[in-house]
Amino acid sequence: MLRAALFDMDGVIVDNRDAHLRAFEVFADRHGIRGFDAQELLPYFGSTNALIMSRLFGRDDLPTEEVERLSQKKEAIYRELYDPIMQPADGLVALLEVLRGAGIRIAVGSSAPRVNVDFVLERCGIAAYFDAVASGSEIRRSKPDPEVYLLAARKLGVVGSECVVFEDAFVGMEAARRAQARVVAVASTFPREMIRQRGGYDWLVEGFPEVTLDGLSRLF
Repeated sequence: MLRAALFDMDGVIVDNRDAHLRAFEVFADRHGIRGFDAQELLPYFGSTNALIMSRLFGRDDLPTEEVERLSQKKEAIYRELYDPIMQPADGLVALLEVLRGAGIRIAVGSSAPRVNVDFVLERCGIAAYFDAVASGSEIRRSKPDPEVYLLAARKLGVVGSECVVFEDAFVGMEAARRAQARVVAVASTFPREMIRQRGGYDWLVEGFPEVTLDGLSRLF
């Protein structure tokens, strides 16, 4: 039975892939990383900054404090770039209204730091729709580990098998699966055909206007 809806943030609540890619380009340039192609980081989207920074700098031994310092710099660049153009994904608010009206609990389950989650929810004017937030600031294991979605479910007082997860990233879809949730794949960050070939979802949509409460209920 559907009792809760969990939303990834980046690429789902907001279509911010290009803003993150540009932020990584600016960040890499400022840190003297030459020959950098931000597209190479796409497979790691949905992961925590700790994992992405290790790939970016080619090191698995970055101290926690250094990762945090570097991450804060990159995320500050991202927020500066994205703030003027940010808006919720098309159809999101209408879906949130439907879910709330049906008594479905709603949470964010994101690998992004809490400051980024709050930034998006507040700037988009949608914070009041969410009953809980689970962020990268609270977890030890990055997606595809299910920790963040299990945490979000726990905060809502439900179990993973009672949740539907909206995801755009492959590591996030796997995390949702491992949490025993149903998965709605949103073709925002990756093309529909690529997602179809990879699989690992229950329903593939271009965006929220396609999503109905009846369609979600049929997944259970």
